[in-house]
Amino acid sequence: MTQHLRLRIHVNEPWDFERSAGTAELTGWTVDHADPENEEWEVHLDEGFDFHDRRIARLLAGPRYVGEHLTRMFDAVTGFPVRLAYRGDGAWHYAFAGMISQRHERKEEEPDNGAAI
Repeated sequence: MTQHLRLRIHVNEPWDFERSAGTAELTGWTVDHADPENEEWEVHLDEGFDFHDRRIARLLAGPRYVGEHLTRMFDAVTGFPVRLAYRGDGAWHYAFAGMISQRHERKEEEPDNGAAI
């Protein structure tokens, strides 16, 4: 079985996303990273959000710029730019832009020294 890749997504467009959804930071997971041919990854959110009277629990993440691939996320320092779509009416609708990064969980015995990202 393919290991879940834990992800963090910071939505920065539309500019009022945080006000309408209640947060700009989303967390979730995908298994789509296991196939290098996947140009987009379906992200299952840990906690969904409401946007324009619609509950969203999954996002489709794709590179924001032509010619890039999501695997470049592993080389990014703070995040990798993505376009984000939500599922509705049987199709994906691109509505957001943000930054995606791998989510690393802090070990319980690890002290918080204030230097974590």
